[in-house]
This record gives sequence, structure tokens and C-alpha cells, in this order.
Amino acid sequence: MPHIELLDQITIDKIAAGEVIERPASVVKELVENAIDAGSTAVTVEIEEGGISLIRITDNGCGIAKQDVENAFLRHSTSKIRSAEDLTHLSSLGFRGEALSSISAVARVELITKTREDVFGTKYIIEGGKGRTPEETGAPDGTTFLVRQLFFNTPARRKFLKTPMTEASHISDLLTRLALSHPDISFRFINNGQVKLHTSGNGKMKDVIYHIYGREIANNLIPLEFEKDGVRLSGYLGKPVINRGNRNFENYFVNGRYVRNSILAKAIEDGYKDFTMQHRYPFVAFQIEINPEKIDVNVHPSKMELRFSNQQGIYNLLYEAISKGLHEPELIPEVEMSEIKVPGMSEKKTGKRKLL
Repeated sequence: MPHIELLDQITIDKIAAGEVIERPASVVKELVENAIDAGSTAVTVEIEEGGISLIRITDNGCGIAKQDVENAFLRHSTSKIRSAEDLTHLSSLGFRGEALSSISAVARVELITKTREDVFGTKYIIEGGKGRTPEETGAPDGTTFLVRQLFFNTPARRKFLKTPMTEASHISDLLTRLALSHPDISFRFINNGQVKLHTSGNGKMKDVIYHIYGREIANNLIPLEFEKDGVRLSGYLGKPVINRGNRNFENYFVNGRYVRNSILAKAIEDGYKDFTMQHRYPFVAFQIEINPEKIDVNVHPSKMELRFSNQQGIYNLLYEAISKGLHEPELIPEVEMSEIKVPGMSEKKTGKRKLL
């Protein structure tokens, strides 16, 4: 039997990267979340070949200080928490300190960054986990990441990627959710030189919905404002006529984080149950603001899953909010009486139902 030996750091990083970086959209998610945490008001994402050959992400955030650049690519290096106790009151999207080390382990990465205090920016290149010496360079305030040849050194991973069109679609879906969850940030998405998404960053979620989904959906929205037991909901419910055969219209965010959660999905669908046909799913886009101590986001390296400390309570609250929203007067059927002969009745009446 072979001797047990410690793996070298590059091998460790490649293995660990598999949990965090599954496809180009994973790279975009991690880097855009970093941009949001850096206080950016404008983020541009450019891709070529579905992000397989190139991803360029530019922001106008606070930048990374020169002395921190190399450390930023070390596993479990982060500026967002200092101890396990900090996990109970997270205000940032990132916190694990794994993203940059994971990306640089399986791609060719170039970073250009500048803080507002520095005269010059810093350029740093790291490929397959091996970094070069940082250099001074001219740069605007903020950060630009260029990620080239994703999975160039892990061909087994690369062959499982889908077509560039499919990978680009995953990135587009991701940026849609990020734009909805942060309407105060201007997002621009460029795919093979064509602008596919450009939001204003004016802070109005309805404007983002209009820009992404169009007039029909934007004109069939019910404002959602609900607060109870220290939990606040804000956003929009789609009128029941706006539905589709999958859950892609269900957009919900917890403290600014896009998540997948079966409790929230069930509350939404149960709330709409009396208004939609079976196997049809509604349009929703809303924020849930809750005390960070009441949730656990450290469930999976992707940070897409989340647990509530009181799952039944959050289900009841969301179900109540949706039920109240859908029972607004303009959505309740109206009955009008007009003349028509009805067997067994001396008066001439008919009922006309006002449909949605």
C-alpha cells in the first residue's frame, strides 16, 4: 500500500476549486460579489466564448491595497471576517476567503487594482496558482479582473462544460438576479462584444424588472411591503396572469443575497395556489431583510444555500404577505348584473366575472 503523504498546495487548491468553481458563471458570481462588497456603484462583465476563453470584470469599488494583493489569492484570506463569531452577523456577500485562490488555481488571472489613496495601481498575474511579482501600473480607482482559459490545467473539468451559448446563458441569468437584488448598482453585461444588459443603478427595482423582463411583466406587478416579527419584505409580486412552467420567474433575496431555499419556494407557490393552474409558477422579485443572527449562510461553498433558524415562522410570514397582496381589491373578482332570462326567476339577471 502506498505511503500516506501530504499533498502540495497547488494540488490542494485544484481540488478545492472544484467545490467553488463549477463553470464560468461561478467565476462571475464570486468576482461580482467581491465588487459589491467593495462598495461599487458600477460593474461591467465582459465575456467571450461563454466565459470559457475570457471573463473581464471591472468595478469602481474601493480597490485592493498593494501590500494585500498577493495575500488576497491565498486560501482563507479575507477582509470580511476575523473569527467564527463574525459568521453570525455577516453583512457581506463573501466571507470564506476561497474565491480568488480557487479561480487562480484553474485559470490564468490578471488583476489590475487601485485604491483611492494610491497614486498608482497594482498589476498582478497568477496562473495555475503560480504568481508573478506585482508591478506598478496606471489605473483608475477600482478593480479589473481578467480570467482567461478557465480549466486550462484541468482538462477533465473543461470537457464537462456546455456550449458557449449555454454557459453565457448561465452568466446572463446570474447577472439578472444580481441586478434585481442590487438596483442601486449599474450593471453592464457584454457578450462577444454585444451589450446584453445595462441597468441604470437608480435604486428602483421596478425599473430593473422592466429592463430585463419587458413591459408586460412590469405593467402587471403588485407592490409588496410587509413587516412582522423583525422581518421586512419589499419588492413585487406578479399578478397571477404572469406565470410560466418553471421556477425561473421566482427571484427572492435574503439580505441582498440571491439564494435557493425550499421553504421560501413553497411559501410562494402555496400563496399563489388558488390563483394559478397546477404546474404553473408565478413571477416574484422581493428582498427579505432579517437579522443575520437568524440565518446561516455557511451551508455550502457556493453560498447559494441558506437556513433559517425559524423555518416555520418564515414560511408563515411569507405566505401571509403573499396572500394579503393577492387579495387586494383590484384582484378580487367582481360580479355585475345585467338583463338575461334565467329559468325559474322572474327577474332578468346574469353574472359577468371580471377576469384577471
